[in-house]
Amino acid sequence: MMQVERPRLVLASGSATRLALLRDAGIVVEARPVDLDEGSVKQAARIEEADARDTALLLADLKARRCVAAGAVVIAADQMLECEGVWFDKPVDRAAARAQLLELRGQTHFLHSAVCCWRDGERLWQHLATARLQMRDFSEAFLDAYLDAEGERVLGSVGAYRLEGPGVQLFERIDGDHSTILGLPLLPLLKFLRGLDVLRR
Repeated sequence: MMQVERPRLVLASGSATRLALLRDAGIVVEARPVDLDEGSVKQAARIEEADARDTALLLADLKARRCVAAGAVVIAADQMLECEGVWFDKPVDRAAARAQLLELRGQTHFLHSAVCCWRDGERLWQHLATARLQMRDFSEAFLDAYLDAEGERVLGSVGAYRLEGPGVQLFERIDGDHSTILGLPLLPLLKFLRGLDVLRR
């Protein structure tokens, strides 16, 4: 076993992508989503003039803090997409996805991915990583074909794209770790868990 039996690990998220990242890495983890009004948190952060990076950390921290799992190491993560100072959320429908992708077309945007670990009411660790992505100047005909191919899947990502799918064709250049783009900086997290002796060294 690469992982010790105790303490157990809990992921304070309903994200299938983050859960798969951990499990594919050989991590035994239980998913336990928490209820958080992210829209209100982001609105308050804007009023307080917080930037997108700090807001990603705040969201991850709140999720970890609110997850009740006695004795467990709670892992929580969140991600913010920022382009020219504008924050983007997951699109609510195809029309919103299309409008968002047109706004990002030909532009460079940033994905700020934060991860926090708590245990029994104490923050143990936090980390923030940023990926830089340059979208190409694609045609509207391509965009419509892409939206047809992806269907409802475009609604599951803050950027309305999946790099592990046809969404990779939207891009000209990508700088950043793949797990950061997926919303969970995995290598720093694994290093922390080894230091905590949750994973074998």
